[in-house]
Amino acid sequence: MKPIRLFGDPVLRMRAREVTTFDKELRTLVKDLTDTMLDAPGAGLAAPQLGISLRVFTYHVAGETGHLINPDLTLTEEEQDGPEGCLSLPGLRYDCKRAHGTVARGFNMHGDPVVLEGTELLARCIQHETDHLDGIVFIDRLDAEQRKAAMKAIREAEWAGEAVPRVKVSPHSTFGRAI
Repeated sequence: MKPIRLFGDPVLRMRAREVTTFDKELRTLVKDLTDTMLDAPGAGLAAPQLGISLRVFTYHVAGETGHLINPDLTLTEEEQDGPEGCLSLPGLRYDCKRAHGTVARGFNMHGDPVVLEGTELLARCIQHETDHLDGIVFIDRLDAEQRKAAMKAIREAEWAGEAVPRVKVSPHSTFGRAI
């Protein structure tokens, strides 16, 4: 299990880099993301949440666990409104508008093309995790009143100010550095 970066960490606000190399290091990253997500527990986890600026996320919805690399989304016009939380904002949940359905095209950890289609919770998860890859946190999508309440809750949270965990990272690992 790896430490999850908390709101306030700069890596959560940066657009992650495209994955261009599908190798053992990438497969290790997918395993670390999956293990950390399941242990948390969460419905999804994106590489920037582990401090790694790459376009990779994992998901665990309705008993289905998987991952997607370099996602490209197509959203339905129909919307859904429902509760959403984030492992980088522990304990906070707010209703957030999202597309009801999505089709995500990308790759698996071996570089094979993948199409991931989902509605409701899976669609919400795909959109939420792809937002992380674009430097967007779900509270950015709240209306002004809810966003103000969320920011107040963040300032008062027990974890506030702990955005960057102190972890040693090998200088040889391209995945261990936030860029």
